[in-house]
Amino acid sequence: MIHPSTKEKMHPRNRFRGGYDFASLVAVSPKLGAWVRANPHGDASIDYAEPAAVLALNQALLRQAYGIATWDLPPGALCPPIPGRSDYVHHLADLLARGGDTIPRGPRLRILDVGVGASCIYPLIGASEYGWSFVGSEIDPGALAWARGLADANRRGESMIECRLQKDRSSCFRGVILQGESYDASMCNPPFHASAADAASGSDRKRRNLGLSKSSTPSRNFGGQAGELWCPGGELGFVLRMITESVEVRDQVRWFTSLVSKSAHLPRLESAAREAGALEVTTLEMGQGQKRSRVLAWTFARNTRASAKRERSRG
Repeated sequence: MIHPSTKEKMHPRNRFRGGYDFASLVAVSPKLGAWVRANPHGDASIDYAEPAAVLALNQALLRQAYGIATWDLPPGALCPPIPGRSDYVHHLADLLARGGDTIPRGPRLRILDVGVGASCIYPLIGASEYGWSFVGSEIDPGALAWARGLADANRRGESMIECRLQKDRSSCFRGVILQGESYDASMCNPPFHASAADAASGSDRKRRNLGLSKSSTPSRNFGGQAGELWCPGGELGFVLRMITESVEVRDQVRWFTSLVSKSAHLPRLESAAREAGALEVTTLEMGQGQKRSRVLAWTFARNTRASAKRERSRG
């Protein structure tokens, strides 16, 4: 459920700021109706501990807000919270618009999604909301094939979504950004945990918060594979590696960005970006209900405001 205070914290352009209208959601996606019940306050809601209900809600939200009619997940894949993923896209749009009067739109805007996942969620939202083009990288061939299927089924105008296999599990940009390519920004939802055990413990906490026993079968609303949930060094290690590697493609990406779930990681990450030679480092604050998150952004480009104006004038 979207917390009542969410609309005060979500991005102003987020289509979910006002909460969920379950009647209209069921109207556009009738199968959601099987999961809608009155909560203890008498309001329409779903059981967020039930993976099939969460999946049905996501499908309804994507269909209603973005006209995305075909969306599903393979068993075990990470099921993304749609409002939060939308917020990242909107904040990225604001970052790209800095120094200008209009939000940049259209397929000439090119975004790299590091770790696109089976859900392909950032490219689908970005293409639907702003008409951007995307390249999504993925280390899991199965997830990559699923993302390609979703991209093909939901093509929008001239915007393109291309999915590329990242063959080196330790790399972020090498082997994905090709010679001569340029991107307006990169984005990433990095693995949070440092090990499978840490990820399992986190899922147990989520299940307990929803009133489920520790022995309950893990459900897809907290799903996720190794590359989605954990990696050596966890979130901090991943983003530090991304910062180090960004130096190699500093002239091909205007803004590098990544979600940072743990605020305690920010000081070290910001320092690392500056030490790597970034000319500007900024943090974009986001919030959905009681959850707070942020996007770390850094650039090696000089005068990004002027370059944004030039790109819009060319369009």
